[in-house]
Amino acid sequence: MIKIISHTIIIILFTVVSQLGGLAWLIALNYKRRILVFIATYCALSLAALWIAPMLGREPLPCISGNALRMQSTVFCILNRQYVVPELKEVLTDYAARMEHDFPNTTTRVLDANFPFVSGFPLLPHLSHDDGRKVDLAFYYEDETGYLPNATRSPIGYFAFEQGPTDCPDNSMTLRWDLAWLQNLWPNYQPEALRMKAGLQWLGDDERVGKVFIEPHLRARYEAQSTKIRFQGCRAARHDDHIHVQL
Repeated sequence: MIKIISHTIIIILFTVVSQLGGLAWLIALNYKRRILVFIATYCALSLAALWIAPMLGREPLPCISGNALRMQSTVFCILNRQYVVPELKEVLTDYAARMEHDFPNTTTRVLDANFPFVSGFPLLPHLSHDDGRKVDLAFYYEDETGYLPNATRSPIGYFAFEQGPTDCPDNSMTLRWDLAWLQNLWPNYQPEALRMKAGLQWLGDDERVGKVFIEPHLRARYEAQSTKIRFQGCRAARHDDHIHVQL
């Protein structure tokens, strides 16, 4: 009974974080060299998804190749979280190309996107990344030497917050984590103002984009005028470490 419960927990956990991991573990349970079989099966399923998902309406974003647009961390790709619908991929490709044209050597980094299969399948801890129509973008950063084309403050792009005023109450029953103990660990980079302002303006002007979420103090700092650019609400995660874009 204990083994059944533990394997059930593992299957649920692997499914929640990667969609395909639970199936890979379930297959591996039939073999003595379970870990090796799991790794091989998971890799095979993930590679197959790159080919099958486009047939079902999801496109992978660049993980290794791609200069103007690519995933920030290989972790997102290993966990199959780099998929979007073709319409959103087109928006992101156009956006990255425009930013690279206006600001040469600019790299647009994508954080979490969506899983390869099944609309409505939750991408935790996000509240809405369940249909391939939403994606998170990393900020553009600089230091005292200037723009940093391949850098974010945290390794995965999240949880390095730009502090500013907020009207949200201190309520533990939300996803609005402060993670104050982490903040001093990040390098002292700053969002690069010219690219941040231009990027928000471009996203706000694009008719294909439905909503853009960012914290109000950053919206004001970068003079974002479009009504599409708005506050995500106090129950959702903070958006002073990334930009949420959706069709």
